[in-house]
Amino acid sequence: MSGTGKAALVLTGGGARAAYQVGVLVAIREIRGRAPSNPFPILCGTSAGAVNACALAVAAHDFNAGVRRLAHVWRNFSVDQVYRSDARAIVGAGARWGSALLLGWLLRQTPVSLLDNSPLRSLLERMLDFSAIGRAIQDGYLHAVSVTASGYATGESLSFFEADASVAGWRRTQRVGLRTRLSVDHLLASSAIPFVFPAIKLHREFFGDGSMRQLAPVSPAVHLGADRILVVGAGRGGPAPRQRSNHYPSPAQIAGHAMSSIFLDSLAVDLERLQRINTTVSVLTDEQRAANGISLRPIETLVIAPSQSLELIASRYRASLPPVMRAVLRGVGATRRNGSTLLSYLLFERGFTGALMRLGYGDAMARRAEVAAFLRCESRSPLRDCVEQALT
Repeated sequence: MSGTGKAALVLTGGGARAAYQVGVLVAIREIRGRAPSNPFPILCGTSAGAVNACALAVAAHDFNAGVRRLAHVWRNFSVDQVYRSDARAIVGAGARWGSALLLGWLLRQTPVSLLDNSPLRSLLERMLDFSAIGRAIQDGYLHAVSVTASGYATGESLSFFEADASVAGWRRTQRVGLRTRLSVDHLLASSAIPFVFPAIKLHREFFGDGSMRQLAPVSPAVHLGADRILVVGAGRGGPAPRQRSNHYPSPAQIAGHAMSSIFLDSLAVDLERLQRINTTVSVLTDEQRAANGISLRPIETLVIAPSQSLELIASRYRASLPPVMRAVLRGVGATRRNGSTLLSYLLFERGFTGALMRLGYGDAMARRAEVAAFLRCESRSPLRDCVEQALT
């Protein structure tokens, strides 16, 4: 493990948008000069970011190999690897929802989800050896990894974690840290977008996407012992220009707005809160904090987020969706400019994911000096030929 203190990597949610994170990771691999050691002994993920975090955790003994494998998956993605997009599956789901709305009082049936993500389960089972996480912790390559999901019964945000024996669980208002043995079910629960993918039962409760009601996305990293936190977001890429509209918002526009609230808004608030804490702690000496029983400590943070609109990029690749799925999304307005936010979460196609990887790589390399300083390493010269191979 390189650097002083414990560095954490926090990967947020966002469906197909999580491809951006992989581009950032490819840049980090280059900036470090391909050192095999793991620069992030603490890994925290939510929703699709949890999948990326666990992929790095199972390969903690060789960070470069883990990033290379992750990049290979994302640059070759197709919708069929994540959810069923054939006519039978889509029409069947539509029929179940329609009958539930019209005849639910008679049939007493509850539709599970709009999309069947069983292909994602198969992909994760093939790709990830979860037993490797425990071995990485035991061998010292990894300190902790957490996956956050939201409980439908309690409304609590649960961070399921595997960690060194020195790490204790925690309980705060609506936030719980629970030690467990991570599995595919934890990833499927964390990435179960409401209505879109089915909830997963863990222990006694059904769980959905971890971004729901996640009031403090950075909190798990702090509880797991991080002194430095790198956050990779997948937000809008700057505020959208205000436009005049005389048309009622489409279902896709409303759904995209709701998803943005779930996936993006709490992160900015949490980072502002952390900055205020850092400012307060910085004016106190260690002796003053000890004398007053203040356990807070300064946390160094670095945030990398998209410099361009991911919605706009998604609109350029809408034609790459399978015909049936494209027809459904067109029907709800997701292929229009103002509905492309929803499209960007579901567009698991190599054109779009490749574009986001290139954007993530470029954004991270534009801040090479900051990233190198965070990692406590010298910024190495670019290896363009290898990077081009990883991103195209």
